[in-house]
Amino acid sequence: MKKVSSTRLNPLERARERLIFPLDVPTTAEAEELITALSGEVGMFKVGKQLFMHAGPDVIRHLRDRGEDVFLDLKFHDIPRTVARASLEATRLGVKMFTLHASGSFEMMRMTAQQVRQACRRENLERPTILAVTVLTSLSGEDLKMVGVRSGIMPQVTRLAKLAREAGMNGVVASPLEVEEIRKACGRRLTIVTPGIRPLSSDVEDQKRVTTPGDAIRAGSDYLVVGSPIRNADDPVRAAREIVEEIADAMRRGRARR
Repeated sequence: MKKVSSTRLNPLERARERLIFPLDVPTTAEAEELITALSGEVGMFKVGKQLFMHAGPDVIRHLRDRGEDVFLDLKFHDIPRTVARASLEATRLGVKMFTLHASGSFEMMRMTAQQVRQACRRENLERPTILAVTVLTSLSGEDLKMVGVRSGIMPQVTRLAKLAREAGMNGVVASPLEVEEIRKACGRRLTIVTPGIRPLSSDVEDQKRVTTPGDAIRAGSDYLVVGSPIRNADDPVRAAREIVEEIADAMRRGRARR
């Protein structure tokens, strides 16, 4: 099944494309249940460390065979050559997006972007969006101080976002509270993926820097990662649809203001 070009989608479909659902479950059976329920209700499925360590690359192949877009969120962080090689394998799996840590260094990001670009030309592969993780949404300013970063969250996020852009990254992962500052520092062309999204009625769990779907879109986020508010809902499909409607409303209001 081939996805329709975003230019031909109606407003609700365009909003749905912005919603990423994380398959943060321990087994392929649980993942399959969620994939079946939410296929067509979300724009992309995220595969993180837990499911990947259980199922390996086969879960990505399975999603791709079903016509689903995949966000591989393994947050590579190692010496430049190792990260570049891992990124090439992610690209060959056909993922739409994958992550590495911006704090891994300018050279790590630069080499990865260069080698992925070259491999896509050489092997006729679809080029993925490479996202640099700035500061995890589970971290506070005090957490950063404990590891030697004393400038505060906002300066660190914008510093890493600018470094990522200069190194050739296509986008960044950042909390919704930093999106506006990233836009000011890096412009509109940088893709911003935002976790830490919680509808007002949801528990924030281990996230420390959170906001609502509508607020994140209005701030300038391109994609939202929403997990437990959908997964733990009595009706996950209805929960996903309500979030899509909130995204669509924020997109309409944003256009109206412009």
